[in-house]
Amino acid sequence: MKIALVGATGLVGGVMLKVLEERGFCDCELIPAASSRSVGKTIKFCGREIRLVSVEDAISAKPEFAIFSAGSAASLEYAPKFAANGTTVIDNSSAWRSLDNIPLVVPEINGDVITADDRIIANPNCSTIQMVMALAPLHKKYRVKRLVISTYQSVTGTGVKAVNQLMKERAGEECEMAYPHPIDLNLIPHGGSFCDDGYTTEEVKLVNETRKILRDGGIQITATVVRVPVTGGHSEAVNVEFHEEFDIDEVRGLLRSMPGVTVLDNPSGNAYPMPRFAENKDDVFVGRIRRDLSQPRTLNLWVVADNLRKGAATNAVQILQYIVGKK
Repeated sequence: MKIALVGATGLVGGVMLKVLEERGFCDCELIPAASSRSVGKTIKFCGREIRLVSVEDAISAKPEFAIFSAGSAASLEYAPKFAANGTTVIDNSSAWRSLDNIPLVVPEINGDVITADDRIIANPNCSTIQMVMALAPLHKKYRVKRLVISTYQSVTGTGVKAVNQLMKERAGEECEMAYPHPIDLNLIPHGGSFCDDGYTTEEVKLVNETRKILRDGGIQITATVVRVPVTGGHSEAVNVEFHEEFDIDEVRGLLRSMPGVTVLDNPSGNAYPMPRFAENKDDVFVGRIRRDLSQPRTLNLWVVADNLRKGAATNAVQILQYIVGKK
């Protein structure tokens, strides 16, 4: 099997290499593609040194699959060219997610939407993935009516430049700014770009992608995205109002039974999810599970996951595994 990896030198691309290796794809013919300034350099994959090629050369190789982690502009330009060559594209950018004819997939939840004719499949936003992993079993049982979401997002979600800004600021050194403000010892209520209505593109993604993945356009959702000075993963405070009444012990049981979700909820032992302990793990961690005492049929959850793993690379490779498993 030939697999192209577009954006192989980026932060997420590096994690995708690890996940492909961990999940048994060492026997594939990997075609790592990058920008012109990186062509000719090498990367390591399964103990082998593999030369980076141009995206055009990767298209010409006619791989069965192409995993994209190179941003929306590259995806819009090159994904259709791969698809026209018979390649199935799994895209990690926001380029295709909102289109009705493009599957937006978290395999544990809605892998069944992928058909044999689909040539471009969208990987959801990292914040969306971890939240819907927790919500899916609860939505099936109680039906989500409304969500109020506050995210606390790692600088790794912005990329290498943002990680460098945090570390340089922490060391008291001059640096190139990824954000409009310092991030060390600070919080920035700004993810993506601002829309005319005052919300940001990261907040809009949470609204639209959640409805699409859970297949319920009637869910009312509002979100506030905050960038925080951590590197381990994204955290979310999620307030969920259901149509049906719930039992709190049953909620915990449903979450425990969800593949890829780990319940960590022992307040008396100070056990709850934190990005420090989610880092480099594929599971989504859920804790602080408690009833909202201010109104009926409403639940509070604290959801944490490594945004580079389940929030990006792992989910993309799981989509690949799902498709290969069906063939």
